[in-house]
Amino acid sequence: MKQFRGSRFWHATRSALIVIGLILIISYGFAVTQVNFSEIGKEQRQTQLVRIIRALARPDLFTFEQQSIKIQAPILVPCPAVPPELPPPPASGPTLTLSVTCAAAQDQITVTGEHLLPNTEATVRFRPTSGATLPAIRVMTNDAGGFSTQFTIPRNRESPDPQAIEAETRVNVGWPRLSFTARETIFLMIETIFMALLATALGTLLAFPLSFLAAGNLMRPITAPFASIMLTLLTLPFGLGLGLAAGRYLGDLGWQAASLGFWPVVGLMVVGVGLMLLVLRLAVGQVEETAAGPAETHRIRRLVGLSLAGVLLLINLGLVAVVGEAVGLAAARRLPTFSFLGEFLVNLGAILHMLAPLVGAVLGAYALHALTAPFIRRVLPQLTVGARRVASVTLAVAVGIVYALLIGAFLNWLYLIDDPTKTVLLPAVIGGILGLVAGLRQPTEAPTPIGSWVYTLVRTVLNVLRAIEPLIMVIVFAVWVGIGPFAGVLALSLHTIASLGKLYSEQVELILPGPLEAITATGANRLQTIVYAVIPQIIPPYISFTLYRWDINVRMSTVIGFAGGGGIGFLLQQNINLLQYRQAAVQILAIALVVATLDYISAYVRERVV
Repeated sequence: MKQFRGSRFWHATRSALIVIGLILIISYGFAVTQVNFSEIGKEQRQTQLVRIIRALARPDLFTFEQQSIKIQAPILVPCPAVPPELPPPPASGPTLTLSVTCAAAQDQITVTGEHLLPNTEATVRFRPTSGATLPAIRVMTNDAGGFSTQFTIPRNRESPDPQAIEAETRVNVGWPRLSFTARETIFLMIETIFMALLATALGTLLAFPLSFLAAGNLMRPITAPFASIMLTLLTLPFGLGLGLAAGRYLGDLGWQAASLGFWPVVGLMVVGVGLMLLVLRLAVGQVEETAAGPAETHRIRRLVGLSLAGVLLLINLGLVAVVGEAVGLAAARRLPTFSFLGEFLVNLGAILHMLAPLVGAVLGAYALHALTAPFIRRVLPQLTVGARRVASVTLAVAVGIVYALLIGAFLNWLYLIDDPTKTVLLPAVIGGILGLVAGLRQPTEAPTPIGSWVYTLVRTVLNVLRAIEPLIMVIVFAVWVGIGPFAGVLALSLHTIASLGKLYSEQVELILPGPLEAITATGANRLQTIVYAVIPQIIPPYISFTLYRWDINVRMSTVIGFAGGGGIGFLLQQNINLLQYRQAAVQILAIALVVATLDYISAYVRERVV
């Protein structure tokens, strides 16, 4: 009984402490966030809120042809020594009569209008000599088009020249038509939708292969000898650098062929593509088991053939870029309606020209790795245990030094250190020591989990990119490519790669292991396993994630416009800053309609496909 009472007392005490802790946390949250409910009751705040809500409830969607009557009556502010006499009213037509001909600031005068538009709202305002539009009062005219109201002269409008009290009545005539704000909103909303579409397409294209590298169930089983990994890491930067230089040179070589004329370039492109296909056929078309001669000869022949095909590919990229630009310019001139297609071909040519160095870097890294791989497969196993140990440690030290020098060069570029001791000597020593420690700790014969390393690296990069909001990314891209929708597309694409890469990889990790084991048991390689066991299971959720990401990108596009990313967000920010809430309401309404429509479309597609 005592133990039961003690247990109840302890539970009650713990619950009370939890409640007190929550109250303290919430109280501190109120203090940090500066919660102040007294502002809500202020009349000025309520007036401003009502004005904004009423403006947002009246979006500037339509406009009319208007019939307008505007008339002015002169007034002096302040009164001169001898006040002028009241002018006689006109014999006919609209008239505006003031009770006085001069007044001081904050004086109330009587304004009387006659023969204006009947039963309409009239605006009465003070019109200074500068012509500025000041706030007006509103009054309804009677059946005869007349009104009479009290008007207060505004402050700080003194002038020796005559100024005016203005009255205006307007009435809509004809059928309504879309306002300028609505037409501009529709155009920018279309721009926003296609910004999101391009960003989703580009992000999906790059996130798809990355998702397999970020999937633990596919990458963790991958192992390789430590020396093989070190040799690959050592040759990687050199292969990338040599391939980058070769790709730039060969791509420019094809690009410079534009001086020969259009049809000669087309002929060279056809010949280049044909030679590339022929080389690929001769180099890869026959499997080693059916070809005559030793396997090493076939491997060298395949490597030489692929290298030659890579050279032809880089040259062909430049030639295709020239042809695409020429066709695009011709299409833009001769088909003005489809000028956007010509601009696309021109941009496609520029993209291919830019891709040549990147493709060259990939091919260079692969070629150098293929040249050095036989050292691990053939030479290293023939060495003694001690010699293999020395080779592994030496490669690890070399890798540490090379990558430390690369990091030092990057830091020198970033911070402008210009001190060889800090950017060359010190990084080389530290990198060599780290490589030595890693080489001594890692057993030479034991397989190294290279898959886990790649998995951790890719997931870390995706997490870092996903943590940076597109609103921050677009600021950097706006400096790089200029303010506009292109900067928004790049920012959204980068964030889409990170987000979809994570979602895709998690879906890969949730696949059923049965088909994977069955395909592996047949002797299929890793690529065949992914194609036949993984991809069929992930297509439906991939489609669902992609459609949902397009929805997200449309909403994000409206936000990054505030930072120079183009689209409807830029117009929305402009109208809010200018306090044009009726115009801003049009953009808000368009965003809501588009997001809702995309949600229904994606739901329909998921229902039919997924």
